[in-house]
Amino acid sequence: MPGQRRRKERRRRNDERHRPENVPGHWEPVFASQEDAELRDFLRRLRSEGTVTDATHIRIDTFCGRLIHPTTYQVSVYVPDASA
Repeated sequence: MPGQRRRKERRRRNDERHRPENVPGHWEPVFASQEDAELRDFLRRLRSEGTVTDATHIRIDTFCGRLIHPTTYQVSVYVPDASA
């Protein structure tokens, strides 16, 4: 297709410019659970409600458990600074 490379490159540059690392802000934890099913349900609700429109603004941290502490999942959402 003519122009496809140009469109892909333009989209890639736009995505790079709006990545969370390039926009001033912070990660705010919104959910923590020890159950994998609860994590999936929360992410499904988050997407269906339209709270977060871009998947790059969601971070999932897994705190690995050992013998005493169980594995914990934490979901954080990127919140841009109001001044930016």
